[in-house]
Amino acid sequence: MSELHLSEALETLKEAGIRITPQRHAILEYMIAYMSHPTADEIYKALEDKFPNMSVATVYNNLRVFKDAGLVKELNYGDASSRFDFVTHEHYHIICEDCGKIVDFQYPGLDEIEHCASQVTGFQVSSHRLELYGVCPECVAKAQKISS
Repeated sequence: MSELHLSEALETLKEAGIRITPQRHAILEYMIAYMSHPTADEIYKALEDKFPNMSVATVYNNLRVFKDAGLVKELNYGDASSRFDFVTHEHYHIICEDCGKIVDFQYPGLDEIEHCASQVTGFQVSSHRLELYGVCPECVAKAQKISS
C-alpha cells in the first residue's frame, strides 16, 4: 500500500510542476513508511546518513512544498516544533504525554459537531480539530516494569 501512496504523491508533485529530487523522494518515503507525525529535525536525523549534505532547512523547505501541494498537514501542539502528517483527510490524534507519540484515529460521529456548532452559533464552520492526551501502551508497560 505504501508504494501506491508514494506513486500517487510523486504524481501529485509532477502535476503541480514540482521537480522530484532525491531528497524529496526520500522525505516522502520516510513519511509514508513510518506514519509517525515527525518533525523536520526527526526526518533530517533519519536521512542524514543517506544525504550528508542535506540540512534541516532543506527538509523543512521540502515539507512546506509538500504542504502547499496538499500532500502533508502541519500540526502544532503547543511545543516549539511543527509535526507533519502524511494523512491529510479528516482524522483525529491521540498523543502520549510521556514520549510524545502521536497516533491517528477515526470517529465519524464527530463530523456532526461542525453542523451542530454552525446551527447553534450561526458560524460558518471551516474545520475542527480533536486531540486526546494519555499514555501509550509502551510507556504504560515501561512504567509498570520500573515499579515492579
